[in-house]
Amino acid sequence: MAMSSILNADDIKKALDAFAAGSFDHNKFFEMVGLKAKSFDEVKKVFLVLDADNSGFIEEEELKFVLKGFAKDGRDLTDKETKEFLRAADKDGDGKIGVDEFAALVKE
Repeated sequence: MAMSSILNADDIKKALDAFAAGSFDHNKFFEMVGLKAKSFDEVKKVFLVLDADNSGFIEEEELKFVLKGFAKDGRDLTDKETKEFLRAADKDGDGKIGVDEFAALVKE
């Protein structure tokens, strides 16, 4: 499933363009792409796109490429951005993000 079938392609582009390397802010990004206004089911669809290996979790390695999940030309997150994103989302401390953790992070 393409991310543009869930979110507006122009919003995705604007959000990707807004965050140069080292400046990624997941809360602002989710707001800009319109994800905060989506239902749990729509957020879950986004999660499933980002869960590249279909494990039911977004692991740190997948998280590094999260912006590419929104658009093919999205940049990789820096190591620092990846770790901060994981720390913010991983509420149970297992080193990965489940769908409920992701949905909670989106709605923060």
